[in-house]
Amino acid sequence: MFKTVLFPVDQSRESRQAAETVTELVKFHKSRLVLLSVVEPTEDEPPGDMMTSPEAIAELLSTARSLFLQQGIETETIERDGKPAFTICDVADEIEADLIIMGCRGLGLTDEGAAESVTNRVINLSPCPVLIVP
Repeated sequence: MFKTVLFPVDQSRESRQAAETVTELVKFHKSRLVLLSVVEPTEDEPPGDMMTSPEAIAELLSTARSLFLQQGIETETIERDGKPAFTICDVADEIEADLIIMGCRGLGLTDEGAAESVTNRVINLSPCPVLIVP
């Protein structure tokens, strides 16, 4: 049913927790798994910031890839710059994803936060179903 699964990863606890659900679902459906890291450039951020440096992103994807490999799951990785929600949806469309799986930080629990959350935007813009792992 889910031939291609897109899993946007970041350094959050929620992303790490969602990995278990991704593992179970990908194994069950024998899906292709694509890991995505999106870096949103900001004007306030000093160049070479540790969280968004090319090395940090490469390390994040490498760590995620090895965690899935330990579970017997081959992955593909994609790195992109841009607005996270739009980039996630664009990549999902490009790779013809059947499902996006995301962790949720719970930042959109207020009316103001809901409109601004990456999760909410992805849900509204996605070209495929989105599974949110709380």
